[in-house]
Amino acid sequence: MAFKIAFIGAGSIGFTRGLLRDMLSVPEFKDIEVSFTDINPDNLEMVTKLCQRDISENGLGIRIEATTDRRKALAGAKYVFCTIRVGGLEAFATDVDIPLKYGVDQCVGDTLSAGGIMYGQRGISEMMNICKDIREVASEDVLLLNYANPMAMLTWACNQYGGVRTIGLCHGVQGGHRQIADAFGLEKKDVDIICAGINHQTWYIQIRHDGEDLTGKLLEAFEKHPDFSRTEKVRIDMLRRFGYYSTESNGHLSEYVPWYRKRPDEIEQWIDLGSWINGETGGYLRVCTEGRNWFETDFPNWMKEPAMKYAPEERGEEHGSYIIEGLETGRVYRGHFNVRNNDVIANLPEDAIIEAPGYVDRNGISMPLVGKLPLGPAAVCNVSISVQRLAVEAAIHGDDQLLRQAFMMDPLVGAVCNPKEIWQMVDEMLVAQEKWLPQYGDSIAEAKGRLAAGNLIPTNEGYRGAARLKVKSVEEMQLDRDAANKNAGESDKGKERAGANH
Repeated sequence: MAFKIAFIGAGSIGFTRGLLRDMLSVPEFKDIEVSFTDINPDNLEMVTKLCQRDISENGLGIRIEATTDRRKALAGAKYVFCTIRVGGLEAFATDVDIPLKYGVDQCVGDTLSAGGIMYGQRGISEMMNICKDIREVASEDVLLLNYANPMAMLTWACNQYGGVRTIGLCHGVQGGHRQIADAFGLEKKDVDIICAGINHQTWYIQIRHDGEDLTGKLLEAFEKHPDFSRTEKVRIDMLRRFGYYSTESNGHLSEYVPWYRKRPDEIEQWIDLGSWINGETGGYLRVCTEGRNWFETDFPNWMKEPAMKYAPEERGEEHGSYIIEGLETGRVYRGHFNVRNNDVIANLPEDAIIEAPGYVDRNGISMPLVGKLPLGPAAVCNVSISVQRLAVEAAIHGDDQLLRQAFMMDPLVGAVCNPKEIWQMVDEMLVAQEKWLPQYGDSIAEAKGRLAAGNLIPTNEGYRGAARLKVKSVEEMQLDRDAANKNAGESDKGKERAGANH
């Protein structure tokens, strides 16, 4: 088969490489055209070298087209993977550190809360530019497969305003599925699930094994598990109170709701510092910083390691390659996809981006009707959707009033801050992120004036959060190279280091 795939944000450390491995492990895809593009030429060059070496050592003749010219990369593409992080680590730091001054303590900051909302403002602005390029130079039947966060906001904007058919993809459901199987002492393949909701707040509303419904037995299984009882305290408490287990990780979920991070002296009782993903203050920022520093320093050693093996049994769990395989070959694939609701979930808004089970074959992507979510989980999702809607409209129209309203409606921000604090925090974040927010030019000028005028609300300058760990230096990471290698892949949403495919 001959078609072109383009990777936008291809300089990501682990994700691009794993996705390409998945694609080229499909027997029919040995002659496809591959193009990489990224705004960082150094990272683009390093990732391209790794992937081209993998291709060559697997005996394929594909030559990656690597370019900083996005339109060139997109020209004629039938499928586009997007893994961008607008503003990089510089902007990410302000997503975490400015809200901390106001008491908003985030672990991740990529989906909701103050960091997620601002991440969406930057991302949507750039996604509209990407969609314009796709409309103008890509194949007419192009499909955009978005892996970038905030998943729901970006996918919503691309579908409603970008004019590009877009599906959002995440591996959170697979991770929780694996945990559930582990909690019951079963193999993942033997546990059937129905999981539905919105990205990072999807609910396992049915769990079955050999015809037996295990949904009501999950709480006891998690409470007794030697690891999960320690690392997933927020998720277990939500399971206890709402009746269903939810994605995403303990750290993610803790910042999407108002109850677990509102009081600094209570945060540590809900988290575990054994891994950033369990709730560490600024944990994702720390591991991303460490991972990027390590990759850029240790890259020559990555080139010396064995190439990734391209084979069906080596494919990962990311949905992207399986969707394309289904569309191109007709092989049926079942996964969980982020799409416009269109009444798939009856008690969530029709225009929201929901995450639910879907099927793919040569006829396209089909989303069976889920029906109604249980009332409690639906209520949690609907609050988040209201924030997403405000944030999307704010980003599209450059409307700082809608942006401030999104902050006010956010569960964690609203639990911690009063309206005046929120207004000032938004001013600070707009000014700090000015170079990535062209749609807010006038609003940023006004914010600068207010901040310069003085009479500001006092904030906790220099506050590091309730559970902040130090960023490791490269020298410290060299003491445990295996851990540093693992972190470098996982911090960038990829899950494998070269030679570590199992």
